[in-house]
Amino acid sequence: MTAQLGSILLGSTDPDRLRAWYWVALSPAEGPGGFLDFGGVGVLIDKRSDVSTSNPEPGRVILNFHVADARATAQHLDKLGVTWLSRVERRRDGIFGTLIDPDGNYVQIIELGA
Repeated sequence: MTAQLGSILLGSTDPDRLRAWYWVALSPAEGPGGFLDFGGVGVLIDKRSDVSTSNPEPGRVILNFHVADARATAQHLDKLGVTWLSRVERRRDGIFGTLIDPDGNYVQIIELGA
């Protein structure tokens, strides 16, 4: 049996703030049950009492968002005042940039093949 990744749960001490940030930053579709739909993978941001306010190990899981235009996406994110861990740059397989969400999680924007 092959399993399919259907969704990701992001635990947060302030899920409303984090959900609003993802909504403005990356423009997901509204999925059922409060999920943010990013091209078929749902992200549920939920209140958790077993997580800290800021992720102490943000490199453990990185959310990769594939975009059509990484530079335009970066400009949009700059307008929101995001903190970049690694600014958008061309690499062998495309254009990549890593930023930090309000909970300290690493988020990558990727334009493959660019």
